[in-house]
Amino acid sequence: MLKPDAVENGHIGGILDKITSAGFKIVAMKYTQLSKRDAQAFYAIHKERPFFGELVDFMTRGPIVSAILEKDNAVEDFRALIGATNPADAAEGTIRKLFATSIAENAVHGSDSDENAAIEGAFHFAGREIF
Repeated sequence: MLKPDAVENGHIGGILDKITSAGFKIVAMKYTQLSKRDAQAFYAIHKERPFFGELVDFMTRGPIVSAILEKDNAVEDFRALIGATNPADAAEGTIRKLFATSIAENAVHGSDSDENAAIEGAFHFAGREIF
């Protein structure tokens, strides 16, 4: 998912180029905006954390680009491509090093497991939207 900061800052094309250049196939993609209810549901795992309200506000402040990517070893390879949550700690050439501005506005979300990738993909897309 490309977060509102990446969209606002005009980085959709640059981030998608990094993704496809790294060998990922985009099998579903949409430009949309999360409602407050959507963001609360998507990030429910963090609901007891002190930053939850700020996270929901951030994720609903503007459009996002959600996508499902395919590649052998997709989750691990994508996590490496996006880099550390804090862009200051991210490796050179990673998406967050290039496009994120802070730990809170870190440009992209990537699933942390195959299981969560399936859950998150189903959150954003109906089966007929996945190619």
